[in-house]
Amino acid sequence: MSANDRIPLYQQIQEYIRHIIETENLKPGDRIPTEKELMEQFQVSKITVANALTGLANEKLIARVPGKGSFVTEDADMLAAGRSNGQMASATATAVKVGEERSSLARTKLIGIIMPNIQDYFAIRLINGIEMALAAAGYRSMIMLTYSSLAREKEAIKELKALGAEGLLIFPVDEENYNEEILGMKLSGFPFVLIDRHLPGVETHYIASDGRRGAKLAVDHLWELGHREIAICSDSPLQTVTVQERIEGYIEALKDKGALINPAHMITDFKPLSELKDAEAHPLYRYIRNRMVTAYISLNGRLGVQIYQMAKQAGLEVPRDVSIVSFDDPTSIVEEFSMFTHVNQYEKDMGFRAASKLLEVLSGHGDMKGYSKMLSEPKLVIRQTSGPRPEQPE
Repeated sequence: MSANDRIPLYQQIQEYIRHIIETENLKPGDRIPTEKELMEQFQVSKITVANALTGLANEKLIARVPGKGSFVTEDADMLAAGRSNGQMASATATAVKVGEERSSLARTKLIGIIMPNIQDYFAIRLINGIEMALAAAGYRSMIMLTYSSLAREKEAIKELKALGAEGLLIFPVDEENYNEEILGMKLSGFPFVLIDRHLPGVETHYIASDGRRGAKLAVDHLWELGHREIAICSDSPLQTVTVQERIEGYIEALKDKGALINPAHMITDFKPLSELKDAEAHPLYRYIRNRMVTAYISLNGRLGVQIYQMAKQAGLEVPRDVSIVSFDDPTSIVEEFSMFTHVNQYEKDMGFRAASKLLEVLSGHGDMKGYSKMLSEPKLVIRQTSGPRPEQPE
């Protein structure tokens, strides 16, 4: 592999354009090769060429005019300063200076973080881990929230790249229609790492907790306590890969025990509860009140708290009447003060490892071709919300 092969394609295109501006003595207003010409010359997609030209436009070396093409700007003219007078030494010094300035512009030391929301300790711990790794390397971060909207995710990616982010850490919205911006970054070699979930069939760097293993740990614990009617619940607006993998782990664990799978116990078709005062109209509340199961596995900490609150409102005690195991600890950022039995996904460590992988790529010690799939091993932490199955009335 040549040194050039290790340089992302969009950067190769940028260096080529810088080279022809300098060597062909292009003046402000001169047009550079068209997108089509660059696509044919480098055998790349339009997305890759567009990313390369956008980067040069951000550096103010070229100006892009819709429908007309891309043109050299005044800023680029200094590359050829002194050349017409035969002052080669001066020209070399100028080129070095411009190169240093360009390098300074390119190295913004900014990393973009894209999250669905920051509503619980899972997100807070994840960001804490990210910030620890970035701060140690002298990087700063900018966080943008998508509120689980694919359109907002696309805009966040565009905006952070336009602001000069060197790489992105993305907790992605997961839909059947993949985000074209993520696919574009993969094709162009722009550095990014996905967190918590991946896009099936699309190879990228990503880190997540082993969701199947986590669900099995929860089922095994409740089964040992005597529970046989165990529900698994998710209020995610989208059936993400993460949700699917955890449900698959739940099904596999019950099958391993020879138990029949009751589809009614996989409760995912409901909207998040906005306020507790509306609980009695919520389908999950009726399920809890009617004691359809003796134990619940919630796929996020916030939902675990809501199940706890609805159980109390229905006159049930936790864990005497109903047990709850949540993914992630919803009650405390300090482990010792937690009350919930939960699947610990070590989100702080996940954030640290995700940021470290991105920094490794940026430093040149890793690339976006040899993708790493990092799965962290979850652990069940037993606290006060799980107990023996209640005695059934005769």
